[in-house]
Amino acid sequence: MSIPIIDLFAGPGGLGEGFSSYKNSSFTPFEIALSIEKDPVAHQTLKLRSFTRQFKDDIPEEYYNYVRTEKTNIDEYLYNDKFKKQLQSAESEAINLALGPDNPEIERLIKGKIADREDWVLIGGPPCQAYSLIGRARMKKNENFAIDERHKLYENYLQMLAKFKPAVFVIENVKGMLSSKIDGESVFARIMDDLSHPTLTLEKSKKSSLRYKIYSFTVDKEDPDNLEPSDFIIKSENYGIPQRRHRVILLGIRTDKNHSLDSDLLLETEPPISVYDAIGDLPRLRSRISRKIADGGDTFSNWQNNIKSMPINFNGEAKDIESNITNIITEIIKSKGKANTGGRFTSEKMSINDSSSNFMKKNWTWFHDEKIGGVLNHQSRRHMDSDIHRYLFCSVFAQQKNRAPKLKDFPEALLPNHKNVDKGKAGLFSDRFRVQLRNNPATTVTSHISKDGHYYIHYDPTQCRSLSVREAARLQTFPDNYFFEGTVTQQYHQVGNAVPPILAKKLADTVYQIMKSRGQAN
Repeated sequence: MSIPIIDLFAGPGGLGEGFSSYKNSSFTPFEIALSIEKDPVAHQTLKLRSFTRQFKDDIPEEYYNYVRTEKTNIDEYLYNDKFKKQLQSAESEAINLALGPDNPEIERLIKGKIADREDWVLIGGPPCQAYSLIGRARMKKNENFAIDERHKLYENYLQMLAKFKPAVFVIENVKGMLSSKIDGESVFARIMDDLSHPTLTLEKSKKSSLRYKIYSFTVDKEDPDNLEPSDFIIKSENYGIPQRRHRVILLGIRTDKNHSLDSDLLLETEPPISVYDAIGDLPRLRSRISRKIADGGDTFSNWQNNIKSMPINFNGEAKDIESNITNIITEIIKSKGKANTGGRFTSEKMSINDSSSNFMKKNWTWFHDEKIGGVLNHQSRRHMDSDIHRYLFCSVFAQQKNRAPKLKDFPEALLPNHKNVDKGKAGLFSDRFRVQLRNNPATTVTSHISKDGHYYIHYDPTQCRSLSVREAARLQTFPDNYFFEGTVTQQYHQVGNAVPPILAKKLADTVYQIMKSRGQAN
């Protein structure tokens, strides 16, 4: 019998994808019973993925026709009588509700899914705006900061713990929560105490026997009460994920049975995976131009002419990369092939070969789906003429010096016309433009990628652009047939907010072994 998973604050489904796809031998022990997401567009993505999951490894051709078609109505392809059973299952699993105001309905749904079962798992993490360092800096200007409800969103999670008593829970959040304080009190210490005694906290009663021990997935301590706050930070680049994503992930185990966590169940470290390892085989794209140039608009020749107009009279440290930039510009101008800008679907034969990275060879069946016939959600965004020049400079600089340039490294002609430029040259806001280093793990993919792309510049100077949604999704380890709904901006936002599914699979293995040792899994 499958172990039910209830996924709260599900986003586009990264954590749930990892748990639902985890296999022990050929057995899939976890089943997503319910996933709750309040954002309507992320919910559309969540519902579509739930729908495809109903078909297991035999996704119908109608799905591929839908994701390959630019302007279409999903009802014409999928959400109709032909797939009525699968649609009903998806609509029963992926729910567009908000914790807090919709708690009564959410509680009714959870009760309907788990009944009186005790062998189930609660996963998810509350939105992190108020926990993040940047979010707190902004909110301190608000006189209601200390009582802002976003600080207390975890209490909705706590309420579900107290009422439904899962055997295990997994909660994920940003590491900024470790230093966050409300009225001088550590938010993290309060959360740890509340999660350990959820019923006592909510009901102010000493009669409840419900207790949880909170463990780290990566640090072994004989007594988990001796764990330091930093012990709960998982550095993804140490566990097979191609980005330096550092998140707090808590593992809670109900204490009614043996609740110890053996050291052999901790995540195993792996060699680092580079950006190139993860995205190097995806189709090349050129940047798009944000405004019309001359009479032709955003054409390949106008793009080439824009590159040709880049100022290259450099000075200072930038002087020694002039020749390399000149060579790249010459290569772009002489290029006869009209570089693609991508789209919802980009036709391309994807194959494994000798030049494929070891990461892709190892995970080819996870990422690849030949029925796609190309790549999804892979298109370049529009950039200003001057930003395209800066991106080219940044990527060449990184190639030559193996680091991203700071604003003080920029030649005067390429500095942005921004009020913080002088502060940037002095060190504040100095990394306004951040190129991803080809041979290193990526920097953290966050929802900020939906803004302007300046922090996510592609390492290849001949492409002069920021990362596409699919490239960001690869760095987050989403399978290539995982389609993100909404506008491109909304797609970026979903990808940036997600838990990497491959990391989630590793968490699922630990949770499964715990459930098995408790006699609650086959």
